[in-house]
Amino acid sequence: MNRIRKSFSAKLCITLLLLGVPIFLTTLGVLFTKSHNMVRNEAIGRANSILSATVQKLERQLMAIETATHAYQWMVKRHSNTDSLLAITNRVVTLNPRVDGCSISAEPYEYSNFGKYMSVYTIRKNDTIQSVYEEDYDYHSQKWYSSPKTKGPRWVAYSDQDDTLGLTLDGMIASYGMPLYDNDSTIWGIISSDLSLLRLSIMMQKEKPYPNSYVMMIDEDGRYFVHPNTWLLFKHTIFENTDKEEHADIIALAYKMTNGKEGNMNVTIDGERCLVCYKPVPGTTWSLAIVCPNNEILAGYHQLTAIVIALIIFGLIIIMTLSYKTASEAMKPLHALLEKTQCIADGNMEVFVSKSKSTDVIGQLQNSFATMVQSMNIHMGIEQYTIEQTAKRNEELSKAIEQAQEAEKQKTIFIQNVTHQIRTPLNIIVGFIQVLSDTTINTSDSPLNDDISEEDAKSIINTMFHNAVMLYRMVLMLYDSSDTGMSQELMTTARHETVNCYTLAQETIKYISRSFPESHIDIVMNVPQNQTIRTNHLFMMRTLREIIYNSAKYSDGQHIKLIIEQTDTTVKFIVEDIGKGISEEIREQMFKFFTKVDVLSEGLGLGLPLAKRHAQNLGGDLTLDTTYTEGCRFVIEVPK
Repeated sequence: MNRIRKSFSAKLCITLLLLGVPIFLTTLGVLFTKSHNMVRNEAIGRANSILSATVQKLERQLMAIETATHAYQWMVKRHSNTDSLLAITNRVVTLNPRVDGCSISAEPYEYSNFGKYMSVYTIRKNDTIQSVYEEDYDYHSQKWYSSPKTKGPRWVAYSDQDDTLGLTLDGMIASYGMPLYDNDSTIWGIISSDLSLLRLSIMMQKEKPYPNSYVMMIDEDGRYFVHPNTWLLFKHTIFENTDKEEHADIIALAYKMTNGKEGNMNVTIDGERCLVCYKPVPGTTWSLAIVCPNNEILAGYHQLTAIVIALIIFGLIIIMTLSYKTASEAMKPLHALLEKTQCIADGNMEVFVSKSKSTDVIGQLQNSFATMVQSMNIHMGIEQYTIEQTAKRNEELSKAIEQAQEAEKQKTIFIQNVTHQIRTPLNIIVGFIQVLSDTTINTSDSPLNDDISEEDAKSIINTMFHNAVMLYRMVLMLYDSSDTGMSQELMTTARHETVNCYTLAQETIKYISRSFPESHIDIVMNVPQNQTIRTNHLFMMRTLREIIYNSAKYSDGQHIKLIIEQTDTTVKFIVEDIGKGISEEIREQMFKFFTKVDVLSEGLGLGLPLAKRHAQNLGGDLTLDTTYTEGCRFVIEVPK
């Protein structure tokens, strides 16, 4: 036993050391490499995102200025008086907050009273707007004038220090210039709108992915006109003081930016490695870049290096400790098997033993024991399943018995209700027949005229007719609710008849008036009087008749309306009355068969369910309008 234990422990310890340590070191190495790439890719994505947002902001600024310049170009005429030109520049600056200045400058001697130079200028400074006639200076040689004149509308960046003016924007200026043409397509001047690059630079420098990162912008010649180092602005280019061999990366970056390329690269700037993401500015020859120092980008990565080294040291210590403990406790599986065997002996069959992949003595023992427990659990499971299925079937039988008992109870109640409902009108009819018989026996000549007044005779006849109608309705409902009636209805509800809506309404009201002569029913036609529908006359009549019959029966009988409306595809018959209505708690039950709204009222609980079924079989539906609160409003909607 000691030999087996030593052999097993030694094998386990050696296996853990040979497999665990290389896997652990390989995993940490891969993690370390992946994390470096992830940090760099995240930095590139972050910088590119901010770069794109900055370019979009700049593009919106430039487009707004271009739009303003184009919008007022048509107003500028060669022979306009100079005061009008001055007013136009003032209007451009005043109405466009993004424009810091606007000028209209003429070709030499275009305005003889001004001499060789005539230029008007409006500037926004310290929340004030000033408009002036510029002092005479050779603006024709300035880049903001000569470039649009020779190359067409374009953006030009320059420094106001190049000018000798008394009223100018501070620092660098980006100017959008457009030629002004005479009627014969001759250029007579330039209109230009200015944007302060100082203000623009302050705005863009706020967009920083990292604390010491910064934004720079150069033109097609490589000149800096946005840079945190103001000493470089407009005086120097990215190519100056750059050794092609020592700083080949900066030269490569410069060529890519001046040629309008987009991308990112690692560059050494002032002895520090930096990630530079660059992108051209649409509509210009400029290129914008974000410079991010690598030491800030990889700050988290350097912290991760220290963490990885610490993990390696502690990981090796933990692996060695675990290997030692595992070897010393190699025999614990035997104790676990013993405990589970004791549980089974005590009657606890809910024991799970996993199978081992080991082929030694302990592994074989564990696998044999697991197979035995699995077989026992299968047999116990079959017995448990049989018991559960039996209990389930018993429960289903119990529910079926309860449902049968409930159905029997409902049938008994329904038969009692039918018996009562039929017996009452029969008793009334028999009673009145007895009255008529007794009157006939006791008189010899004209009993109806002598013993019974005409009014009483008419009342008796109406009462007998009403109860006869009730009997007919109940018998008809019983037949319709039967399987035979249902089958006949499905066979005969084909929409093959053309029925006039107004005629149908009159027939229905005439029928109801015989049972309720005191009731008052109005017809409201919101459709033409010759409106027709394709339907089954009999079952459409039954549906409409049932709803109006209930309104006459349960309302005050004096405020019943039959409203006929139409949609594009359907016709609506709306029956509206004033009365107690139908309570919310029984609205969901009222369309179920054998359910009565009022258990004390006459009826079998078949009228509304049958009416709804008739409407549905005719391709429509019967619904209760719950928004109506003064009584009941039922809507029968059928296709045209």
